[in-house]
Amino acid sequence: MTRQIVFTDKAPRPPPSYSQAVKTAGLVFVSGQAPFDPVTGEVVGTTIQEQTAQSLRNIEAILIAAGSSLAKAVSATFILAEEADYPGFSEEWSKWFMTDPPARQGAKLPIRPKGIRISIAMVAAA
Repeated sequence: MTRQIVFTDKAPRPPPSYSQAVKTAGLVFVSGQAPFDPVTGEVVGTTIQEQTAQSLRNIEAILIAAGSSLAKAVSATFILAEEADYPGFSEEWSKWFMTDPPARQGAKLPIRPKGIRISIAMVAAA
């Protein structure tokens, strides 16, 4: 089975220890994306809605680079800094996935990176 490393400069550059995404077996596996601006590297937004939107913009850019799209998303894992952010996250999420949303699961961040309220990883059909 072959695998292709996916990279785009339209999403934040990952650290050397992992790839933005890997495409294999007809799927695209996108690493967790925090709400970083791809150009400045700064956290975008202070609300969970703003940060969710930026994380999804980053994922969308990576999926497009892989020849996929958010419409082909099959599974997502979101990690929140605070449980209280869940309603705001779901509010923003539903704007991006109005029909036929992917399966998803959530967890709480075990650490508190400065200013980051969310990280989202996704699997999509290639």
